Amino acid sequence: MTKNPKQTSSKIASVAGQTLNDPNASKLQKRLAASALAQRVASSHTSETMETVAAKALDNPRSSEKTKQLAATVLAQSTK
Repeated sequence: MTKNPKQTSSKIASVAGQTLNDPNASKLQKRLAASALAQRVASSHTSETMETVAAKALDNPRSSEKTKQLAATVLAQSTK
């Protein structure tokens, strides 16, 4: 597996952790948060499935700011 030099910042990791612990967070937010946290290590990279999920979340005008922030982070970790 190729090392990914792009890693999630500590600020976003904190947001992601809070999202995972939030009982009111949507399933999508929790999925994006988990993916963002997985990017804290250099050996991880965003899967094609999560790239698609994140892109759709960014394109959706009904997505919350938190959802868009997490989605943008996930896409920024892409190795493409």
